[in-house]
Amino acid sequence: MSRFFWVRHGPTHAKSMVGWSDIPADLSDTAQLARLSAHLPEGAVMVSSDLVRARATADAIAGPRLRLADERDLREIHFGDWELQGFDTIPDQDHLRAFWERPGDIRPPGGESWHDVSARVSGAVARLRAAHPGRDIVAVAHMGAILTQVQAALGISAYDAFAHRIDNLSVTELHWEESGWQARGINHLP
Repeated sequence: MSRFFWVRHGPTHAKSMVGWSDIPADLSDTAQLARLSAHLPEGAVMVSSDLVRARATADAIAGPRLRLADERDLREIHFGDWELQGFDTIPDQDHLRAFWERPGDIRPPGGESWHDVSARVSGAVARLRAAHPGRDIVAVAHMGAILTQVQAALGISAYDAFAHRIDNLSVTELHWEESGWQARGINHLP
């Protein structure tokens, strides 16, 4: 069995769609970071997205864990032309609504679809499981990346996965067993 402890990076305080932009996280709540680090298994290996908000969060909570190289495929959804824009500023509101209400093959201009993100993140997870069989893995990533794995574990639609809240500095625990993924906890705030 492999256990994944998905951690969403620290808050950015951005009020727009932040995907691949390299915006730093606010890691000033050192007490919350300490609680989070203490909650995670000490013998785990730790990996993060290569974006600074995830990397810095991972470094802040790593403690005694073996820190692996950053994994580009754990990045957030690539919002393309919508990057760093507020929802109400997107000219084609029908396209924007379709992207969020019928996630699947719909892409933002120059961005990626839900299916693209899911395949990218799932590929990284498969590589991590193969490289570290039976190990606990702490993965510091982004809301969209984590939700792709919640969707897989619960066997639900992408739309239903979006109903799950993934707060900054929360832990979502998923186990890989012979029967597949099992969700043990979603959006736990230590």
